Amino acid sequence: MKATPSEQAAIDSLYRITSVLSQTEDPKEALKLILREIVDVLKPNSAAIYLLNRDSQLLEIVASHELPEDCKEISINIHQGITGWVALHGKARVIPEVKKEPRYISLKENINSEMAVPMKDRGSVIGVVVVDSDIKDAFDSSALKILSLMSLEASRVVSRLWLVQQLRKKADQLESLLGMTQTITRQKDPNSIYEKLAQEGLSILNCHSCAIFLLNPDKDMLHMQTFYDQNGPLETAEAVLISESTLGSVIRRGKQAEVQRLLYTDESSLLKVVQEKGIVSMLAAPLIIGDEVVGVIAAFTNTLRRFKNDEKDAFEALSAIGGIAAQNAQLYARIFETEDSLRSNEKLTTLGMLAAEIAHEIRNPLTVIKLLFDSLNLDFHELDDRHQDVALIKEKLGQLEEIVERVLGFGRTREGMNASYDFNQIVEETILLMRLKLEQRTIRLEYYPNERPIRVEVNKGQIQQVILNLILNAESVLSNGGNIKIETYEADGRANFRISDNGPGMPEEAKNRIFESFLTQRAEGTGLGLSISKRILRSHMGDIALDVSTEEGTTFSFYLPIQ
Repeated sequence: MKATPSEQAAIDSLYRITSVLSQTEDPKEALKLILREIVDVLKPNSAAIYLLNRDSQLLEIVASHELPEDCKEISINIHQGITGWVALHGKARVIPEVKKEPRYISLKENINSEMAVPMKDRGSVIGVVVVDSDIKDAFDSSALKILSLMSLEASRVVSRLWLVQQLRKKADQLESLLGMTQTITRQKDPNSIYEKLAQEGLSILNCHSCAIFLLNPDKDMLHMQTFYDQNGPLETAEAVLISESTLGSVIRRGKQAEVQRLLYTDESSLLKVVQEKGIVSMLAAPLIIGDEVVGVIAAFTNTLRRFKNDEKDAFEALSAIGGIAAQNAQLYARIFETEDSLRSNEKLTTLGMLAAEIAHEIRNPLTVIKLLFDSLNLDFHELDDRHQDVALIKEKLGQLEEIVERVLGFGRTREGMNASYDFNQIVEETILLMRLKLEQRTIRLEYYPNERPIRVEVNKGQIQQVILNLILNAESVLSNGGNIKIETYEADGRANFRISDNGPGMPEEAKNRIFESFLTQRAEGTGLGLSISKRILRSHMGDIALDVSTEEGTTFSFYLPIQ
């Protein structure tokens, strides 16, 4: 049976619709070409192809013929008009006279009849093809059959183009993830890693913004670490409680969470950025380091959006890469700390060898000095200040000899070297050693001892070495005179010592490292004083700390157990 001219035209048009695949990879451009074929065959006065937006559930015009310009931006709810009815029920409709159809919504004047056919992909409606005529009852069953065939072929073409787009998008995502993996894993600074992670999240999901939230030490709150939108980073101090947010559920479950309407969740009230940026939807994934969830990466959109499975997979891969990179950064940091420790140990070993050699050389002249001093018979009256000075010199010569022996016999047990002393007296004697130097520097030292003796069992020389080091440190920062205040007091079963000066304070970056070996702020210093002091005090079951250091002065304190 030979086809009629109209049927032959339809067949030829179907072939041309199929060939659209070779002309473009853009689904919207393909639909414009397909609509042109439909118009050429059916000769309507106006026509349009609508696609269903899965996120908003609205029918949006993607191709049109002879429709007013202001109609091309119109979106139709699936519960509105003939077009919405066809999309909702998935059935074609022919309206011989639109004025008699209460559902009809007019987009153009003088239209009398309409035909609408659904576009389907694997059984689901993806859009609607609509043709209009200014003639009543312009479309018969033959026209409906032709439009249905053309709509079916158009659906196949669009589905294939969508598939191609998805495959290309996945390829681009994989390429981006591979490139990002190389970039991020080279980063050693966690802050740089989180910034790069947010930027890549923004790119991969093509979203409005992306943020990184990190758990606080108490693990009850998430603080926004980084926030990036299309304009760059945003400085913010946002924070949300774990117990009151969807982000908290990501932490608790260790799994992704999607929120399509953030305004109806707790985040809308907890996050100012949601309100200020007009954010609508969110996809969040956990950041895991090792086996521990440490934070969340969240992508935001400013339009209603249902994230596709491939987008979720890419986002999950991104969060996993971020966790691995952060873990690598932690490992690098530990390696650097270990290297620094090894270097310090190497310095200490060298210093120990040098100290032993120096001690050996000092011992002989020290012995001669001690013998000569004893032979001088410097016996002054008890009321003479020189009597106490001679006693102190003799005691310090003994301590020097003890130090030399301790260096030479390093590693031998020190049991039996401690004795019972009044802590107040140890401090007072140490201050006497600094008396002349402080007077020459016009530095005023005030000493406030505890009202009663505080008995401690210590190595007197070592504790005096600690006190002397603290006084020397305070003296060194007082360039034009100043005040030093020393207190001893008993509290919590401890003998406590506090020293304060009114010097300029120390640099902020040095405060956390002052007890490390070889760290010094003075050109003539060795960087060992505070480090050795801490070791001495810990060997006595005590400890030392920096209480405060500001532009108004510095305060150190240490404690020892009471005998």
